[in-house]
Amino acid sequence: MAASMTVDITIPSPGESITEVSLSGWLKDEGAFVEKDELLAEIESDKATLELRAPAAGKLKIATRKGDAIKVGAIVASIETNATRPTATTATTAASASASANKTDTESVRASSVAKKIAAEKGVDLAHVAGSGPSGRVMKEDVLAATAQANSATETKPIMPTLTSAPTKSAAVAASSIAPAGSRGVRREKMTKLRQRIAERLVHAQHTAAMLTTFNECDMTEVMRLRAENKDAFEKTHGVGLGFMSFFVKAAASALRKYPRVNAYVTPVDGESGIEFHDYADIAVAVGTEKGLVVPVLRNAETLSFAGIEAAIKDFAVRAKDGKLSVDEMTGGTFTISNGGVYGSLMSTPILNPPQSAILGMHSIKKRAVEDPRNPGQVALRPMMYLALSYDHRIIDGSEAVGFLVHIKDMIEKPERLLLA
Repeated sequence: MAASMTVDITIPSPGESITEVSLSGWLKDEGAFVEKDELLAEIESDKATLELRAPAAGKLKIATRKGDAIKVGAIVASIETNATRPTATTATTAASASASANKTDTESVRASSVAKKIAAEKGVDLAHVAGSGPSGRVMKEDVLAATAQANSATETKPIMPTLTSAPTKSAAVAASSIAPAGSRGVRREKMTKLRQRIAERLVHAQHTAAMLTTFNECDMTEVMRLRAENKDAFEKTHGVGLGFMSFFVKAAASALRKYPRVNAYVTPVDGESGIEFHDYADIAVAVGTEKGLVVPVLRNAETLSFAGIEAAIKDFAVRAKDGKLSVDEMTGGTFTISNGGVYGSLMSTPILNPPQSAILGMHSIKKRAVEDPRNPGQVALRPMMYLALSYDHRIIDGSEAVGFLVHIKDMIEKPERLLLA
């Protein structure tokens, strides 16, 4: 008999300064045969979620459990490379054939890469799984819940249907957030590393900065007109849609050059409190995912075109939802823009993203009665957006903060100025 040969699976370093991660769950069972580069698990750090893949083909031996805190470089599993794949049974062959038949329908469904992987292995048709992620995106938990529900249905035949036997949402959502009326159940679960880090940073920002928020509003009429007139040609030329975010990124980059303290950090200089100024505008754009808020950075935003900004933001959004963003892409910003309007927020006070000294909050566009700029003294319905600038009062004066926000307002209300900024 040949000697057993194993290849260890270790935790890679997600990035500088990260020493510990946690496993969000194994996608393969103990003793399962895996192929080289097959997705085995997801690892979560305090900044990102990354994939753990098989370094070789063979039999999987698991040494850690879901939720375990693991040091970078630690061995979490191993693979016996001299193991052979078991012969497929009739049931397995039938399941594979069923999965192949459903492949065309499944490919058109919005789902994360992990969800697609699990669905293919379990023979689950994603077209019949309700997604709990953003915009109905099918997540890993939805597929696992659908699998568990199907197994339960085959093991136990219900005596009679109930009012909740045909949910419109995924079983994962129903199990975690929708309880029967009168229920007094209590659940406890660990925060992910990413959620823990978000919590720490938000509390740190409120405890260390003299944070203040100033508000203004801007008339979106001209931006909306410009976008409507050019969006088809823009998309045809550049292969990406023209959104509102690119206008605000361009306006912010211009305002940051005019008000450099808004683009600065509070930092020690020669053992005393000081200010670090930046000659560039690395603007972080907040992106919401099912695991928390991430803020990928547009490097040198002041040099980017509208098409460059829109393409980068689209790429960030897609990869953020699949956990594909690198740590480097989410660090080093000098200013942040958060668009709560996409969730329906009318007004908010955004929290600073340390070590940054300011953050711009965008909100919903609502038609409101305001003075008609073309006919002074008369009232008209105009599409208006509230803007909020939270800033660190230690280095940014109120007059600078107000001036910064007015500059943004002027650029948005007369977008031709963006071409001259």
